[in-house]
Amino acid sequence: MSNVIQLLPDHVANQIAAGEVVQRPASVIKELLENSIDAKASRIQVVIKDAGKTLIQVVDDGEGMSLTDARMSFERHATSKIKLADDLFSLKTKGFRGEALASIAAIAHVELKTKTEEDEVGTCIKVEGSKVVSQDPCVTPKGTSICVKNLFYNIPARRNFLKSDNVETRHIIDEFQRVALAHPDISFSLTHNGNELFQLPPTNFRQRITNILGGKTNEKLVPVEEDTEIVKISGFVGKPEFAKKSRGEQFFFVNNRFIKSPYLNHAVVASFEGLLKEKSYPTYFLYLEVDPKSIDINIHPTKTEIKFDDEHALYAILKSAIKHSLGQFNVAPMLDFERDSELDTPYDYKNKEVNTPHIEVDRDFNPFQNEGNRGTSFSGGGNFRREKPAEWESLYSGMQQETETDVDIKQIEFESEEVTGDLFGTREEAPEKSTFQLHKKYIVSTLKSGILVIDQHRAHTRVLYEELLKNITVSAAVSQQLLFPLKLQFNYNEVEMLKELMESLEQTGFIFSEINKEELEITGIPTLISESEVQILLEQLLADFEKDVPHDGFSQTDLLAKSLAKSMAVRSGTLLNSAEQQHIVNRLFACKEPALNPFNKTVFITLSVDELDKKFA
Repeated sequence: MSNVIQLLPDHVANQIAAGEVVQRPASVIKELLENSIDAKASRIQVVIKDAGKTLIQVVDDGEGMSLTDARMSFERHATSKIKLADDLFSLKTKGFRGEALASIAAIAHVELKTKTEEDEVGTCIKVEGSKVVSQDPCVTPKGTSICVKNLFYNIPARRNFLKSDNVETRHIIDEFQRVALAHPDISFSLTHNGNELFQLPPTNFRQRITNILGGKTNEKLVPVEEDTEIVKISGFVGKPEFAKKSRGEQFFFVNNRFIKSPYLNHAVVASFEGLLKEKSYPTYFLYLEVDPKSIDINIHPTKTEIKFDDEHALYAILKSAIKHSLGQFNVAPMLDFERDSELDTPYDYKNKEVNTPHIEVDRDFNPFQNEGNRGTSFSGGGNFRREKPAEWESLYSGMQQETETDVDIKQIEFESEEVTGDLFGTREEAPEKSTFQLHKKYIVSTLKSGILVIDQHRAHTRVLYEELLKNITVSAAVSQQLLFPLKLQFNYNEVEMLKELMESLEQTGFIFSEINKEELEITGIPTLISESEVQILLEQLLADFEKDVPHDGFSQTDLLAKSLAKSMAVRSGTLLNSAEQQHIVNRLFACKEPALNPFNKTVFITLSVDELDKKFA
């Protein structure tokens, strides 16, 4: 039998490694930004075109590289961060495995320009598909500039799996924000197709959060501080009333590295117990500093998952720290047994003597005596004499004469309580009540063959879904104009998502008068909703479209109608009168598919008389 096992060529191995490290353009941004930070850059510029598919350029003013280092940086597992396996447990840098540039160069055209402060000229290296095309000296400022062009040009299957430009841009912005939030002392900028999306000057943590997510974010933040032997916690959590329907604004940073941890996320949610509405998620920006020896960050290619030595202690500390902050800033109720300074005696009264009041009581007081026969005095800071009241017998003066007058009761006419007629002639008898509500959740109606039980929320969702589909398709929606424009705050990604849905939203009845990076101004809303519900409805819509906005016309319309119908439908627990119950029933059975709601859940069930008879057999 011939031998079948062989070593893979380097370019094939690099392409396989690239599949783990470089999943999309955002992965390239992350790796290049981390390299710039490791190079001690104070200013980093990111330029992208066509959502990174055509060009990704990262320019920094870091230390730069020498000619030899620049050439070696494209080799597999070439790194200056570690020399021994033990070094993996004392890492303080972002990158350390030496596979980022090699993986990127295997699937793109890469041009590297770099120069150290000591060198007179820099180095320019061009690599295409792991193959060095040229290496020349060049004039370039101190630092490093890397251009990545035509990503996945030699792996067309991977390129075909990329999403639309809008989706890929959102992923890039997510990675950019994660790195920028972890390093507020560094200046960052991001430009897409010639438009500047972010310009972030060096600042502190709170201001960096505000610069990225909008000026209104500042008032929503509650600071969290805790310093223990195991972990040092700093950062901010959002106030419960500003909780969102999606998990977008949740950030954990461990030693200035963004991580994802469902276990620690549970600790944060548990600390908000009793403060959040149903299906709402808290906002948080938490920075954890731990001993590098107590964590392992080498368990995932993208280094977004970390293993902690003592997760249970970290869970308890994080939960108690957030609870303490929420109580300290009067966001949550808190018992405080320490002295409250507001209860102290005012300064002016501190040394003032207390005067004991002197009270004299007239023990012979009789309220039915004439005022002239007694005296009443009260002393204790002042005397006063009560005005002489009218004698109590005077209250009944004149009653004797009135009762003596004879009144013929038969002559008194009373208004009849019986309804004898109607304004519009003969009044029809009120129809019998054909429906009633059960537990504020189900509508029960009678049939010739038995009983009909309808889930009111699912039924109304089906009715609204078909109505919204019709309005969006034929543009027949009716808007109600607002007396004052409604201004709503959203972050950049959310605004971009709403821009994609704007045309469909306008066909449902929304009217947008102004839209910018952080704010929407709405002057008209659909007639089916109230002004107070607009914010909740749009947040739920963004949560439903969080992963992707379909570009296929029908898919986008269908998902939009489902989301709006679910948010606008009457909830379980809502009391409905007879007319509302009958209205829902009538409109439900006028639908094309009354038996199922838009999410393929059963809307109603029937119980026949035979089935009821069997229950009593």
